[in-house]
Amino acid sequence: MTSLRTPRLTLRRWREDDLEPMAAINADPEVMRWIADGAVRDREQTATGIAEWEREWDELGVGLFAVEVRETGRLAGFAGLSVPGYLPEILPAVEIGWRLGQPFWGRGIATEAARAVLHFALRDRGLARLVSVHKVGNDASEAVMRKLGMRRERRTVDPANGLPVCVHVLEA
Repeated sequence: MTSLRTPRLTLRRWREDDLEPMAAINADPEVMRWIADGAVRDREQTATGIAEWEREWDELGVGLFAVEVRETGRLAGFAGLSVPGYLPEILPAVEIGWRLGQPFWGRGIATEAARAVLHFALRDRGLARLVSVHKVGNDASEAVMRKLGMRRERRTVDPANGLPVCVHVLEA
Protein backbone atom coordinates (compact mmCIF):
# COMPACT_ATOMS: atom_id res chain seq x y z
CA MET A 1 0.00 0.00 0.00
CA THR A 2 1.61 3.24 -1.14
CA SER A 3 0.89 6.29 0.97
CA LEU A 4 2.58 9.58 1.80
CA ARG A 5 2.16 11.85 4.81
CA THR A 6 2.70 15.58 5.07
CA PRO A 7 2.07 17.82 8.07
CA ARG A 8 -1.61 18.21 7.12
CA LEU A 9 -2.34 15.48 4.57
CA THR A 10 -2.35 11.77 3.88
CA LEU A 11 -1.93 10.81 0.23
CA ARG A 12 -3.11 7.23 -0.23
CA ARG A 13 -4.67 4.73 -2.57
CA TRP A 14 -8.40 4.98 -3.24
CA ARG A 15 -11.12 3.47 -1.06
CA GLU A 16 -14.76 2.74 -1.81
CA ASP A 17 -15.93 5.59 0.43
CA ASP A 18 -13.96 8.10 -1.69
CA LEU A 19 -16.40 7.81 -4.59
CA GLU A 20 -19.09 10.19 -3.31
CA PRO A 21 -16.79 13.07 -2.29
CA MET A 22 -14.74 12.74 -5.51
CA ALA A 23 -17.94 12.66 -7.57
CA ALA A 24 -19.01 15.90 -5.86
CA ILE A 25 -15.68 17.51 -6.80
CA ASN A 26 -16.01 16.32 -10.40
CA ALA A 27 -19.60 17.63 -10.57
CA ASP A 28 -18.53 21.18 -9.66
CA PRO A 29 -18.42 23.34 -12.82
CA GLU A 30 -15.96 25.76 -11.21
CA VAL A 31 -13.49 22.93 -10.48
CA MET A 32 -13.93 21.31 -13.87
CA ARG A 33 -13.64 24.49 -15.95
CA TRP A 34 -9.85 23.95 -15.92
CA ILE A 35 -10.02 20.24 -16.85
CA ALA A 36 -10.07 19.12 -20.51
CA ASP A 37 -13.11 20.68 -22.22
CA GLY A 38 -14.58 21.89 -18.91
CA ALA A 39 -17.38 19.31 -18.76
CA VAL A 40 -18.42 18.06 -15.34
CA ARG A 41 -18.33 14.33 -14.62
CA ASP A 42 -21.07 12.26 -13.03
CA ARG A 43 -20.81 9.51 -10.42
CA GLU A 44 -20.37 6.75 -13.01
CA GLN A 45 -17.61 8.65 -14.83
CA THR A 46 -15.91 9.30 -11.49
CA ALA A 47 -16.08 5.60 -10.59
CA THR A 48 -14.55 4.72 -13.95
CA GLY A 49 -11.81 7.29 -13.36
CA ILE A 50 -10.95 5.96 -9.91
CA ALA A 51 -10.81 2.41 -11.30
CA GLU A 52 -8.45 3.62 -14.03
CA TRP A 53 -6.23 5.41 -11.50
CA GLU A 54 -6.02 2.25 -9.41
CA ARG A 55 -5.22 0.19 -12.53
CA GLU A 56 -2.35 2.60 -13.32
CA TRP A 57 -0.98 2.09 -9.81
CA ASP A 58 -1.06 -1.68 -10.28
CA GLU A 59 0.35 -1.69 -13.82
CA LEU A 60 2.73 1.30 -13.84
CA GLY A 61 3.66 1.77 -10.20
CA VAL A 62 2.50 5.39 -10.35
CA GLY A 63 -0.93 6.91 -10.10
CA LEU A 64 -3.15 9.51 -8.54
CA PHE A 65 -3.32 9.54 -4.76
CA ALA A 66 -6.50 10.34 -2.88
CA VAL A 67 -5.65 13.43 -0.79
CA GLU A 68 -7.14 13.27 2.68
CA VAL A 69 -6.98 16.08 5.25
CA ARG A 70 -5.57 14.40 8.35
CA GLU A 71 -7.34 16.61 10.89
CA THR A 72 -10.84 15.93 9.52
CA GLY A 73 -10.49 12.79 7.41
CA ARG A 74 -12.19 14.61 4.52
CA LEU A 75 -11.23 13.85 0.94
CA ALA A 76 -9.83 17.05 -0.60
CA GLY A 77 -9.29 15.60 -4.09
CA PHE A 78 -6.28 14.01 -5.72
CA ALA A 79 -2.62 14.59 -6.49
CA GLY A 80 -0.23 12.26 -8.22
CA LEU A 81 1.49 11.00 -11.31
CA SER A 82 0.09 9.89 -14.66
CA VAL A 83 1.13 9.45 -18.26
CA PRO A 84 -0.29 12.41 -20.26
CA GLY A 85 -1.51 10.38 -23.23
CA TYR A 86 -3.93 13.18 -24.14
CA LEU A 87 -0.93 15.27 -25.29
CA PRO A 88 1.13 12.94 -27.53
CA GLU A 89 3.65 15.62 -28.53
CA ILE A 90 5.25 15.56 -25.05
CA LEU A 91 5.49 11.76 -24.72
CA PRO A 92 7.24 9.90 -23.29
CA ALA A 93 6.54 11.77 -20.07
CA VAL A 94 5.14 11.48 -16.58
CA GLU A 95 2.86 14.29 -15.44
CA ILE A 96 2.39 15.56 -11.92
CA GLY A 97 -1.15 16.81 -11.40
CA TRP A 98 -3.82 17.63 -8.83
CA ARG A 99 -7.51 18.44 -8.50
CA LEU A 100 -9.09 19.73 -5.31
CA GLY A 101 -12.60 20.65 -4.28
CA GLN A 102 -13.30 24.35 -3.79
CA PRO A 103 -13.35 24.23 0.04
CA PHE A 104 -9.65 23.30 -0.15
CA TRP A 105 -8.52 26.06 -2.53
CA GLY A 106 -6.25 28.84 -1.35
CA ARG A 107 -4.94 26.94 1.68
CA GLY A 108 -1.66 25.62 0.25
CA ILE A 109 -3.00 22.07 0.06
CA ALA A 110 -2.28 21.65 -3.66
CA THR A 111 1.32 22.78 -3.15
CA GLU A 112 1.79 20.59 -0.07
CA ALA A 113 0.38 17.53 -1.82
CA ALA A 114 2.28 18.20 -5.07
CA ARG A 115 5.58 18.60 -3.19
CA ALA A 116 5.05 15.22 -1.54
CA VAL A 117 4.31 13.68 -4.95
CA LEU A 118 7.38 15.37 -6.44
CA HIS A 119 9.63 13.88 -3.76
CA PHE A 120 7.99 10.48 -4.26
CA ALA A 121 8.57 10.70 -8.04
CA LEU A 122 12.23 11.64 -7.72
CA ARG A 123 13.21 9.55 -4.70
CA ASP A 124 10.97 6.47 -4.80
CA ARG A 125 10.32 6.14 -8.52
CA GLY A 126 13.65 7.46 -9.82
CA LEU A 127 12.10 9.81 -12.33
CA ALA A 128 14.51 12.43 -13.67
CA ARG A 129 11.94 14.51 -15.56
CA LEU A 130 8.37 15.52 -14.79
CA VAL A 131 5.89 17.65 -16.69
CA SER A 132 2.77 19.44 -15.60
CA VAL A 133 0.12 20.86 -17.92
CA HIS A 134 -2.46 23.56 -17.32
CA LYS A 135 -5.05 25.32 -19.45
CA VAL A 136 -4.05 28.86 -20.31
CA GLY A 137 -5.61 31.12 -17.70
CA ASN A 138 -5.38 28.68 -14.78
CA ASP A 139 -3.05 30.93 -12.83
CA ALA A 140 -3.51 29.04 -9.56
CA SER A 141 -2.15 25.79 -11.03
CA GLU A 142 0.66 27.64 -12.75
CA ALA A 143 1.62 29.17 -9.39
CA VAL A 144 1.84 25.69 -7.84
CA MET A 145 4.06 24.58 -10.73
CA ARG A 146 6.40 27.52 -10.13
CA LYS A 147 6.51 26.74 -6.38
CA LEU A 148 7.63 23.21 -7.29
CA GLY A 149 10.53 24.68 -9.27
CA MET A 150 9.05 23.87 -12.66
CA ARG A 151 9.69 26.10 -15.66
CA ARG A 152 7.45 26.74 -18.64
CA GLU A 153 8.66 24.65 -21.55
CA ARG A 154 6.06 25.43 -24.20
CA ARG A 155 2.58 26.57 -25.05
CA THR A 156 0.60 24.24 -27.27
CA VAL A 157 -2.95 23.06 -27.96
CA ASP A 158 -4.81 20.14 -26.44
CA PRO A 159 -5.66 18.09 -29.56
CA ALA A 160 -8.87 16.74 -28.01
CA ASN A 161 -10.54 20.14 -27.71
CA GLY A 162 -8.32 22.73 -29.43
CA LEU A 163 -7.80 24.70 -26.21
CA PRO A 164 -4.43 26.29 -25.43
CA VAL A 165 -2.33 24.70 -22.68
CA CYS A 166 1.06 25.37 -21.14
CA VAL A 167 3.55 22.60 -20.43
CA HIS A 168 5.92 23.04 -17.50
CA VAL A 169 8.91 20.82 -16.84
CA LEU A 170 11.21 19.91 -13.97
CA GLU A 171 14.43 18.06 -14.63
CA ALA A 172 16.34 16.62 -11.69
